[in-house]
Amino acid sequence: MTERLALFPLGTVLFPGLLLPLHLFEDRYRRLVGDLLERPEPRGFGVVGIELGHEVGEGAAHRLAEIGCVAELREVTPHPDGRYDIVTVGTRRFRVKELDRSRPYLQGEVEFLPEEPGSDPGPMAARVRRLYRVYRHRLGAAGAGPAEEDPPPDDPVALSYLVAASLILDGHDKQRLLECEDAALRLAAERDLLARENRILNVLPMIPAGQFLDGSFTAN
Repeated sequence: MTERLALFPLGTVLFPGLLLPLHLFEDRYRRLVGDLLERPEPRGFGVVGIELGHEVGEGAAHRLAEIGCVAELREVTPHPDGRYDIVTVGTRRFRVKELDRSRPYLQGEVEFLPEEPGSDPGPMAARVRRLYRVYRHRLGAAGAGPAEEDPPPDDPVALSYLVAASLILDGHDKQRLLECEDAALRLAAERDLLARENRILNVLPMIPAGQFLDGSFTAN
């Protein structure tokens, strides 16, 4: 079964549990927020990664990722000139089955995806948790992140998304993590990525992290 969902192409990947603030100034997205505010809660739209093209301008996104994530509205601040500042949080993943360009903003028929732990994720989660602690410590030592933070969650699904959102990676790797079928597969990919990044951080005094999105994770 599919549902109709407003879509927002972005040059970043949204994960369940990740806070995503946005400043909306294009007419089509001002219209999108206005339409959402007329509906009962929860109010959300789909964030889909741009594989070819860019964000600003109608038709600028030429090819979109197949898998995206719902961004649920949590805060909306309107401005007198019609712009909005909003805060959203990622909730559910979906697969885009069909696009609809009949409205000012893009819509799609989407199929929501299950969130499965996968086969015996416990040992892999423990390994990823250890590697992630090393990663955050080395980032903090390099001046690219906090040296201390809350302990990573015990739940394998939540852990897999926290690590995916926190890793400083290019969009292709981020999208690949979003598309993993279950937490066990995502954690296995993150184990390899964390091992690679920890080796890099071990020999580099600092990395250029300012250009990357620094989102915040919230356990819904």
